[in-house]
Amino acid sequence: MVVMGGIIGAGIFINPAVVARQVHTPALIVGVWVFGGCIALAGAFIYAELAARLPLVGGDYAYLREAYHPLLAFLNGWALLLVMQSGGMAAVAVTFAHYFAELAPLAISERVIAAAAIAFLTVINCLGVRAGSTLQSALMITKIVIIAALVLCGWLLVRSPGAPSPHLLDRPISFDLFSAVGAAMVPVLFAYGGWQTANFIAGEVREPRKNLPRGLLIGVCGVIVLYLSVALVCVRALGPAQLAATSTPVSQVMRMALGQRGAALIAFGIAVSTLGFLSQNILTAPRVYFAMAQDGLFFRSVAWVSPRTRVPIVAISLQGALAAVMALSGGYEQILNYVTSVDWIFFALGASCLFVLRHRESRRLRGASSISAPAQDSGSFRVPGHPFTTIFFIASCAFVVCSTIFKYPLNSAIGLAILLAGVPVYFLWRRFQPASVLSL
Repeated sequence: MVVMGGIIGAGIFINPAVVARQVHTPALIVGVWVFGGCIALAGAFIYAELAARLPLVGGDYAYLREAYHPLLAFLNGWALLLVMQSGGMAAVAVTFAHYFAELAPLAISERVIAAAAIAFLTVINCLGVRAGSTLQSALMITKIVIIAALVLCGWLLVRSPGAPSPHLLDRPISFDLFSAVGAAMVPVLFAYGGWQTANFIAGEVREPRKNLPRGLLIGVCGVIVLYLSVALVCVRALGPAQLAATSTPVSQVMRMALGQRGAALIAFGIAVSTLGFLSQNILTAPRVYFAMAQDGLFFRSVAWVSPRTRVPIVAISLQGALAAVMALSGGYEQILNYVTSVDWIFFALGASCLFVLRHRESRRLRGASSISAPAQDSGSFRVPGHPFTTIFFIASCAFVVCSTIFKYPLNSAIGLAILLAGVPVYFLWRRFQPASVLSL
């Protein structure tokens, strides 16, 4: 539930239309969702092995710290707090507010509703892991049921507007085609992103070396099935042109299937889905800031754990506050573009840690004269097809980052500038920390 909840937010309900504005044949529209699923599955394999090797609190933060240098780990936490996690939560909260306003018209700004939703979920997660995970599971099951209803209604009750296009491509093979596919991959991979957040809570999972890899692979495969089903239904029911013309594709499909009741049902489903995504992010991401504070790379108070609820309340509150501020100040697509470029830089860096950790393991085993062959841990997980699958994932990340920067240079520059600003902050922080803190 944590893995799927960290992936399924607002993207699958909105982004099929965003994709259709970039590529214009059914084969290309569905194809980019298939390709995105392959990339997500490759990422899940990699993060499953990283979780088995280093079942530590913090996910990417811990991997970058152990494989490379505390600077890269700090930049990951810095970007997570100021761009990736807070920005992603803000974008999804804005979507929640839009659909909530459709269900319950109030004389309140949608941005205020978005901030209020984040505040409510922050309070719930401060009550303890059990409270947060119970809410997460309930929301996740509800959104799966509603997505299944969308797929069944769209497939059985809506007629296709015409024969599908016989053409696979909408233009000749050229730089323009690759540029369009790259731009289409931005919203797809934003929708698929989030599987790695389950690794943030590795230190709080029972038997993480076994359960985290299992949860990652089952969760990501489940999301791929749901996403491809929704993309196929949207293309079949609306056709590429009509899909590109709408900003609410799943609402239009359900309105065609069940009238206004269908539109209200899917609005409720999207509201639940976005709440589930926000709840999962508030449950997982603060564990990174907690780990940073324990390492002396953030305010020590952020590492404080409530003796009653056993959760890092200060870290959770900090994450909620920043996400709420972003929700009050920006819109969905603007936030999406500057989040994606930074997000996938760290996906690539996190995946590259696997090469470093495997190399160290190999060197350690070669140097141990008492070991004639590498020991196999019965609870370990190994990426199938490594290094080829890992290289494929890293290359895909680089493609996404370059495509985002090329297509949305201004918004990407905002995210990258915030990331680079973390370098002097790291050195200033290290300089003014007491030696006793830095030695922890």
